[in-house]
Amino acid sequence: MPTRLKRPPFWRHLALTAGMIAFLGYLGYSAVNGQFGTDSREDMVIDMATLEARSAALQAEIDSYRHRATLFDANRLDPDILDEGARAQLSMAHPDDLLVMVDPSSGEPKYGSLQELSGDQLTDN
Repeated sequence: MPTRLKRPPFWRHLALTAGMIAFLGYLGYSAVNGQFGTDSREDMVIDMATLEARSAALQAEIDSYRHRATLFDANRLDPDILDEGARAQLSMAHPDDLLVMVDPSSGEPKYGSLQELSGDQLTDN
């Protein structure tokens, strides 16, 4: 009884080889042009620099807010500075305060608190 060896078809080897070459081509393309490839590395570096600058700006803003919050600490709060800031915000003054009105264009004083102002002069300024 003769035995005959069955050979696998040659196209199976060619199909496997072609599939592997196509897969390696895909991996190579992704390594160069993909989202995390070498070509997009420059874009990621630019994005990182932009985000670091934004983070630094936000950190400076946070530090500013923290500093302003510590100024309201009861142990550190200076009543004179608080009173002066409140009167400046509200445009109010004590009768004992010396006021000097300054012309914004020239920087020269217009009136002092020792001079009496009429109602028209107050509304003009």
